[in-house]
Amino acid sequence: MSTMRAYEEIIDFIAAGTNPESIVAYQPSKAAKDRVADLIFREKTEGLSDDEKSELDHYMQLEHIMRLAKARAHQYVAHE
Repeated sequence: MSTMRAYEEIIDFIAAGTNPESIVAYQPSKAAKDRVADLIFREKTEGLSDDEKSELDHYMQLEHIMRLAKARAHQYVAHE
């Protein structure tokens, strides 16, 4: 993944403004998914540098927040 870290996509998505429908529909790019999958694989097999571990930790925290936001957004969409 170029110079952009996988979790920066989530930050950009939030910063651009959202609504419940866009939160429900949000999916990371293939590049972001591939980067995270690579980090997870290498964490289990060969280990990660401190920077890579930090990158993965940030992504996992934001992924958790996005899951919670999607659950809440589903509630808003259901009541519209």
